[in-house]
Amino acid sequence: MPGILAALLLGTIALSLIGAVGAGLTLTLRRNGSLLALLVLPLAVPVLIFGARATALAIQGESLAAPLYLLGAMAVLSATLAPWALAAAVRIGLE
Repeated sequence: MPGILAALLLGTIALSLIGAVGAGLTLTLRRNGSLLALLVLPLAVPVLIFGARATALAIQGESLAAPLYLLGAMAVLSATLAPWALAAAVRIGLE
């Protein structure tokens, strides 16, 4: 159970920040729903794959260190780069 919660926490952080950057990029567009999906989906798929793998390994009782390390790296990378990318996207969109 702790492995599933760790995967959920790390995946939530990464997906939230990726979605925020995508929303910032499509802020001023009129029909931004489909463009937002096209921008966010390629970045979100690896997070979903490693989250699903970590959950499957946790259910089987095996070691889930590798998927959790990758999810943690994605979450840290997102937390590090997302604020600057979001600020730049909003700044460009409002000009």
